Amino acid sequence: MGTPLTHPCWLTPTEGGCVLDLHVQPGVRVSAIVGVHGRSLKVRIAAPPTDGRANDKLTEFVAACLGVPRAQIEITAGVSGRRKRLRVSGIDPERVARSLQPEVCA
Repeated sequence: MGTPLTHPCWLTPTEGGCVLDLHVQPGVRVSAIVGVHGRSLKVRIAAPPTDGRANDKLTEFVAACLGVPRAQIEITAGVSGRRKRLRVSGIDPERVARSLQPEVCA
């Protein structure tokens, strides 16, 4: 039998995908994953926090980092705040954990 898999504190595996806990900093020059903030993955987004533009850019950025269609990313909590919860469907949680690292997706 293999070794039990452990996941980062910001990733919760679900049936058919995973849920991500994020701390989002909008309004920066370049979108990037910058590390962990508490128990959330910290993501900087190059879009202002007005009219849903930062949320749109966030889902586009995460989808690009993971190499999945944007339709597989859904904001399930925190639409109007910095702390957000995203559901990612149709992808292996281990692939998500590997792909959303600061040195991989910047």
